[in-house]
Amino acid sequence: MMQSLYHPTPEQSLDQCIKCNICTTACPVAAVTDRFPGPKFSGPQAGRFRNINQSSPDQSVDYCSGCRVCNMVCPNGVKIAEINARARANLVKQGKLPPILRLRNNLVARAELLGKLGQPVAPLANTFLSNHIARAALEKTFQISRHAPLPAFSAYRFTTWFKNHSHPQKASRQVAYFHGCSTEYYEPRVGQATVRVLEKNGFEVIIPKQNCCGLPLLSNGEFSAARKFHQNNVKYLLPFARQNIPIVGSSTSCVLTIKEEAPDLLDMTDPETLFVASHIFDINEFLLKLADENTLNLDFHPIHANLPYHVPCQYKAHQIGSPGIDILKFIPNLNTLDSQSDCCGIAGTYGYKAEKHKISQEVGQPLFRFVISSGAPLVICDSETCRWQIKSETGIPAIHPIELLAASYANESLESFNFLKTA
Repeated sequence: MMQSLYHPTPEQSLDQCIKCNICTTACPVAAVTDRFPGPKFSGPQAGRFRNINQSSPDQSVDYCSGCRVCNMVCPNGVKIAEINARARANLVKQGKLPPILRLRNNLVARAELLGKLGQPVAPLANTFLSNHIARAALEKTFQISRHAPLPAFSAYRFTTWFKNHSHPQKASRQVAYFHGCSTEYYEPRVGQATVRVLEKNGFEVIIPKQNCCGLPLLSNGEFSAARKFHQNNVKYLLPFARQNIPIVGSSTSCVLTIKEEAPDLLDMTDPETLFVASHIFDINEFLLKLADENTLNLDFHPIHANLPYHVPCQYKAHQIGSPGIDILKFIPNLNTLDSQSDCCGIAGTYGYKAEKHKISQEVGQPLFRFVISSGAPLVICDSETCRWQIKSETGIPAIHPIELLAASYANESLESFNFLKTA
C-alpha cells in the first residue's frame, strides 16, 4: 500500500524566516560576489513580495548556485534554496532572461541529449571541445565559459558494457541501479565499479529504463521539461519500489533529485512519486545499511594511501552524514582527509556559464588549496561535476568512492587509477 506523507511546499516554510542572517553569513556565493545579495534577501525576504503572475522584485536570484548551504544552516528549517529555485523558474517563465542566456541554459541543461549526440562521435567531439579556438567561439556565441571543465565523452556507453558483462550465476537478491547521464556517457568506469561492488555483495544488478533525472533543467528554471523527465523516471522505477527491490544511484545529485528536489520544486506530492522517493538510496548510504545489517561483504584488501575527500554540497543536502567517508573506513590502511569545504563552486551547470565561472572558481578556492596542499595523487568525491571541477582547477584527478571499494575487493593498488592523469 502506498504511504501517505505530508510534504510541505517551500513557500509554506517562508514565514519561519526570522531574518537572523545566518544563511547569508554561510553563503559561499555571497562571500565572493556582490551580484548575489545573499539567500535571505533573494529567498524568503523577496519571496514575501512574489505573487503568482507578478513580476519578480529582484533578478539577482539567478546568481544563487543552489548549493543548499543556506538550508543546512537555517535554524528554522526554511527551504531557502527551493524558494530561490522556484523564483528563478518564474524569471524564466516571465521571459526575464536574455534569449541567448536561456538558449545557453537549455543547452547545458540537456545532459542526456548532449550525451546521445556526442558519445557516438567521441573522438571528434572531444577534439572539438578541447580546441581553444572552438571554446572561444562557444563562449562568444553561447556564453559557455572557455575555461569551464567540459567532460570528455567516453569511447563507450556504460549500458553497452553492462550488456556484455559476465554476470554472476548465483545472486540471492536484486537491486535496481539508476546510473544517470554522467555514468552512461562520460564515466562508465563509475558504473562498472558500482556493479562489481554490488555483485560482490550477492546482488543481481538490474538496469531500469531511465532518463535524465532533470536536475540540470530544474537548476536552470526549466520546470516543465524537468517535470516530464521526473514523471518518466517515477514510472520506470515504481515497479521496483513496489516489489521492495532497493533502487541505488552512484550520482548523489541524481539520487537527491528523485528523493527530494523534484518533488519539492515541482509540487509532485502524489503517492507514487513519494513512494519511489522513499525507496532510492545513494550507493554509499546503501552499503552502510548492509553493514548495519551485518550483510556487507568485508573481504576488503588494503589500499595504502592518504587521500583528500570532498563531500559535495548536494551530498550534504541528503542530511545522512558522510556515508562515503564511513564506508571507506572498511578498507585497511586507507585514510581519508575531509576537505571541510562547503562547495567546489561548479554547482552543476552554474560554473559553466561565462558570467558565473569566475565566481565558481573563487567559491572553490579553499577546496583547491586543500587538495593541492595534500600532495595526494587522487581526490575522492561523489559528484561528477565536482570531480571535473577539481581536476580542472588543481590538475589532480578525482574518483568516486565506489571505485576505491571495487579496487579493494579486487586487490588492486592505487596505481590502477593512474590512467586518470591522462584522461
